Amino acid sequence: MSIFPIKGLCSLIWTVFYKLFAVMMSLFYSINGFTSPATTDPIKAVDEDNVKMTFAAWADPQISNYMLKREQYVRGGAEDLANAETPIDALVLAGDIAENGLYGEFQFVYDRIADTGVKNFITATGNHDIRLRAYSNSLKHFTTFTNALNENAGSDLRVDSMYYRYQVNGYDFVVLGSEKMVFEEAYISDTQLEWLDTTLKETSATGKPTFVILHQPLKGTNNIENAWNSSVEGAGSVGDQSDALYEIMNRYDNIILITGHLHQGFGVGTYDLVGKIHSVNLPSITIDNKDGDDAGNIPGIGYMVEVYEDEVLFRARNFAKGEYMPTYDISIDVL
Repeated sequence: MSIFPIKGLCSLIWTVFYKLFAVMMSLFYSINGFTSPATTDPIKAVDEDNVKMTFAAWADPQISNYMLKREQYVRGGAEDLANAETPIDALVLAGDIAENGLYGEFQFVYDRIADTGVKNFITATGNHDIRLRAYSNSLKHFTTFTNALNENAGSDLRVDSMYYRYQVNGYDFVVLGSEKMVFEEAYISDTQLEWLDTTLKETSATGKPTFVILHQPLKGTNNIENAWNSSVEGAGSVGDQSDALYEIMNRYDNIILITGHLHQGFGVGTYDLVGKIHSVNLPSITIDNKDGDDAGNIPGIGYMVEVYEDEVLFRARNFAKGEYMPTYDISIDVL
């Protein structure tokens, strides 16, 4: 189904783009083949009787019609989700969904992940999703994509902004997003900061973990200096509002910040305890990752997250191959 029923020139350009993409992928796979993920190590909770919620966490698909290799990892990952033995309550996409923020790129991702059996889609924008388009167009692309996914899945999540709150199985996801077009960083307004503080005050009062989704990490965290390889202070981070975001999130217990952006493999930069904030930086699901351990510098990877009464378990997984990578698991206690 087309999620962008737009008339006129934009519709024509999108149609040509999408059809060209589909033809190119057919040619790519006819030459190179496609290997489905294995089904011998399916997605399954450690303790199915006591798990409260599960979700997959991916970042940086950055799908485009001129980087064909990336699509196979989204395709394989989607098959892995569909093969899950434990139902998946949500898929978190922590930004940079589309390489250039184009209709056809979002449509292609939609077509791969929409019918995986995932119950909710928690999506955030990254710099690639917004940096080459007028902000109003980026907002329209993002909200249309997110709302179509959730409508198809039978979820009642609907968004009209790049920042929002949504609850799954009694657990809160708080998604942050840039409010203007920027190239690498994000712009978080005072209004959004105030909303975040009010929202986290409410969610933390439950005693349950709150999952904050933001594309770019906070400055000085998650091995960012090495991963971004820049002498500019704060480069690779969320930007000017980093300190304010830290101050707000650090006021509350059980805050788990999930970011992407660094294309960093599993290893030293994956998890940081920043004050009271548990900061988890996701690798790219499609791009060759870097700056992690040798075994973690591969595409196709992310986390399956299992939430229990007293623990949040991040289980590293190669979704493209269909196998867990327990060396890189993270366990976070719920206070």
